[in-house]
Amino acid sequence: MTTALAPGADLARNPKVRQWLADHRPVLLIDNEWVPAKSGKTFETINPTNGQVLSIAAEADRADVDEAVKAAGRAFTEGPWSKMGPGEKARILRTFAGLIEANVDELAELEALDNGMTLATAKAFISVAVESLYYFAGAAQQIFGQTAPSAPTNFNYVLREPIGVVGAITPWNAPICANIWKIAPILAAGNTMVLKPAEQTPLTALRLGELAIEAGLPAGVLNIVTGFGPGAGSAIAEHPQIDKVTFTGSVETGRSILHASTGNLKRITLELGGKSPNIVFPDADMSSAVATSLAGFATISGQVCVAGTRLFVQQDVKDEFVENLSTFAAGIKVGDPLDPETTMGPLASKEQFDRVTGYLDVGRAEGASVAVGGEVIGDQGYFVQPTVFDGVRNDMRIAQEEIFGPVVSVIPFSDEYDAVLQGNDTTYGLAAAVWTRDVSRAHTVARRIKAGTVWINTYLELDPTMPFGGYKQSGIGREFGANWYQHYTEEKSVFLKL
Repeated sequence: MTTALAPGADLARNPKVRQWLADHRPVLLIDNEWVPAKSGKTFETINPTNGQVLSIAAEADRADVDEAVKAAGRAFTEGPWSKMGPGEKARILRTFAGLIEANVDELAELEALDNGMTLATAKAFISVAVESLYYFAGAAQQIFGQTAPSAPTNFNYVLREPIGVVGAITPWNAPICANIWKIAPILAAGNTMVLKPAEQTPLTALRLGELAIEAGLPAGVLNIVTGFGPGAGSAIAEHPQIDKVTFTGSVETGRSILHASTGNLKRITLELGGKSPNIVFPDADMSSAVATSLAGFATISGQVCVAGTRLFVQQDVKDEFVENLSTFAAGIKVGDPLDPETTMGPLASKEQFDRVTGYLDVGRAEGASVAVGGEVIGDQGYFVQPTVFDGVRNDMRIAQEEIFGPVVSVIPFSDEYDAVLQGNDTTYGLAAAVWTRDVSRAHTVARRIKAGTVWINTYLELDPTMPFGGYKQSGIGREFGANWYQHYTEEKSVFLKL
């Protein structure tokens, strides 16, 4: 391997990561073979800590996606995956989960280098990913059809069968977790897949592919094509042999995928953006509300789709809350994500850095005041201070548009009715939170808020047993939960004359 193809190897501290980066070649995973893009094109992935090239990835286009789809189609119709029982599939998925656990230190550092999240955050999200993979390994054996009432001369029943080839397009904000959240249910339901990880963070997806092969996943079941949305992504969305697309990302891209799906009427699941209301009533446990609200907008440098960036605080306690929140925010140590003392790393890309800093200017221009933060840090990498905007109206752009950075808008409200009215005044509906000791109020507001997930006196908790998805422009469909398999299987009615 030439140094030119591994410019970031010397940035790694873990010897395994250093070796992996040194050995890495720009390749795609198709039919359990590591192959270059047919065009020979590659692209750089950037370390957000210093803005320098970390590694080189293969740039897939339509020809590569077509090969991946053919491999997935063969694996689905002819390969051993289609002939395996759910128990054997579950065993492979459990082995895969165990290998991720065994390599957590390596994966966390590679994630931190490629994405900018801290090592502690990366390990926490990998733990969530592993838990999800174990959950769906077990759930693979819990997909049931049903029998239907019929005359004594008939036997009618319903089968649940995998859809076929699924295309999965994932975001860059929590790559390992996002990829596993697609891989686990797709494969547990018996489908095969083509995965396109975000072009900003392709490296850990490729490492997961290596571990999947080591776990015994048959050829063609999981194919990984790195590349860009207009190339590999659009090819997946439009491909006539892909039966379903599941996508997590922006509303704009989600609309494009939905439009492209009409070619063969693909099944679609979309988990899109959010601008989540985090509502604090005066009877809340304020110390917990302040600390958790900080995590709600600063975790992964605010690059979280469910981030609580519209912070509604009852007007009588708003000023004190802002003061305490600002003190906590000022205590965040922003810096090198590989430093154990760091509590917040950089934004994931130059594009995101420009977006977030642009919104800092927008907030000031709209008349909001900066209670803390509001500035970039240093002249190297993509670092931004955690920022609290006060004096915000709910109709301001910083209160309505998804910033996807460590920026929160504090908005006062008068009473319960006003909190719900303002909280629902958004095109999004992914998540929300309510802070109160009043049980009746908590449940009343939770019912009235239009969001797919509502937390009460907590934030950012997820569980694979609970469905996840959004109202309004935050998406279509749900992932996880007891009925997860309905989104990755088809129903077949069978009528038998005895």
